[in-house]
Amino acid sequence: MTHTILNVQHLSKTVPSTEGELSILSNVSFQLKAGESLAIIGRSGSGKSTLLGLLAGLDLPSSGSVTLAGHQLNTLDEDQRAAVRAAHVGFVFQAFLLLDSLNALENVMLPLELADHPNPQQRARELLIRVGLEKRLKHPVNLLSGGEQQRVALARAFATEPDVLFADEPTGNLDSQTGETITDLLFAMNQELGTTLVLVTHDDQLAARCQHSIRLDAGCQMEFTCN
Repeated sequence: MTHTILNVQHLSKTVPSTEGELSILSNVSFQLKAGESLAIIGRSGSGKSTLLGLLAGLDLPSSGSVTLAGHQLNTLDEDQRAAVRAAHVGFVFQAFLLLDSLNALENVMLPLELADHPNPQQRARELLIRVGLEKRLKHPVNLLSGGEQQRVALARAFATEPDVLFADEPTGNLDSQTGETITDLLFAMNQELGTTLVLVTHDDQLAARCQHSIRLDAGCQMEFTCN
């Protein structure tokens, strides 16, 4: 029986402003089982990125809780949350966030080396071949195209076989054809590794491929649906 990997209960976030407390996110609740996929959708400023940060333990809620892989994040300090992320989480960002001083292979090797993988170079090579970059292993990443850089980012994110992968607009900087290729890779690797996907996206086609979607409006959860 598939276990719950992400349990979100009554999650809210407020921040101080000149006019008092400003509500960024209000009373969001849902659960995801291991291997499932979720799209977080809504207009700009609706609280999508705030929610993603709370789910990953990059920020703490004002109230409510996030339990990720059995760890209730709001009861942990910053170092403990970082340890949970290192053990269970991968990230893909719109801006790629690769290290320009390293080549493609070295970028993917880095999280493996930090995790004391027994053969980081072999594992990184296998992943880059899996995403179609077998001829780009030693290329500096700043000389790669946007689509190639996002493939490196995908390989890096899946390198440690995370339980959950958080992706913030993973196709936002790509043309539609390249974005579709990256989306296909994302879901193929999701299936192969059983990784739970949580995606912030404006792309309706990408959202439709997820098993679930949550729509936010001004920080409020409007719906949680099964696609």
